[in-house]
This record gives sequence, structure tokens and C-alpha cells, in this order.
Amino acid sequence: MAEALILDSEALNALATPGERGVLALRMRSILQVARDHSAIVRVPAPVLAEVCRAPRLDAALNRVLAMKGIVVAELTERIARRAGHLLARARLSSSHAVDAFVVATALDFPESIVATGDPTDIERLAAGFKQLRTFRI
Repeated sequence: MAEALILDSEALNALATPGERGVLALRMRSILQVARDHSAIVRVPAPVLAEVCRAPRLDAALNRVLAMKGIVVAELTERIARRAGHLLARARLSSSHAVDAFVVATALDFPESIVATGDPTDIERLAAGFKQLRTFRI
């Protein structure tokens, strides 16, 4: 297991709404348990919240996940934002992929990390060449 597990919006939603996500929720719970068993750091990049938060009354399930022991929202810093921009340029992707770039930029803060994602294509494109980052398709 890697030092850090980074959750994208689909991974976070799978944990928050297991009844709607079926097998994705089961896979996500399993990888979260493996991360905990190996004392891995679990992070949700702050920009992911922009993709999943919709209204205070609708966010209760997300808030429960974010309140779980060991899950921390990683702040968006200038350094992470600049790194994300460089990743977008390197991958020749538009700013419509910015949240994915923030996820990868956050993951690169760790010597070894795994990004849990429902759609690994963009994550893998942004992370190409970085051996310390792997993706886990939920």
C-alpha cells in the first residue's frame, strides 16, 4: 500500500452514497480499509468538494465521510495550484480538467500515492511519467 490514498469525486461519492453506487461503494470501502490497515494517509483535495457539494441539506452524507477518522480535506495552496496548471499544460488538457489536475497535484506531495477514481483516464494522463503515483479504478 502507498503512503497516501487520494480520493477523487467519484471515490468520495461512492463512500457517501453506497446505496446508489453499488459495487463502486464496496470497492471503495475495501480500499479504504486496506489504507487504514497500512496506516496510509487519506486525503480529499479541497477542489473535489466543488464537484460533490450541492446544498447543505444534501451534503450530510458527504459530511459524515469527511468526519471519519483519518480522512482529511487537503487545502488548495498556491504551490498545488501552480503544479496543477503545469500538469494540465504538460498533458495538453484544458482547464475543464482542473479538478483532476488538483487531485494529481495533491497526490504528488507524497513519496508514494494511490488515487482512487471512477474514471482513471484523465488521472493517468495527468500523472504520466510519475512513478510514485498509481491509480485504483473503483
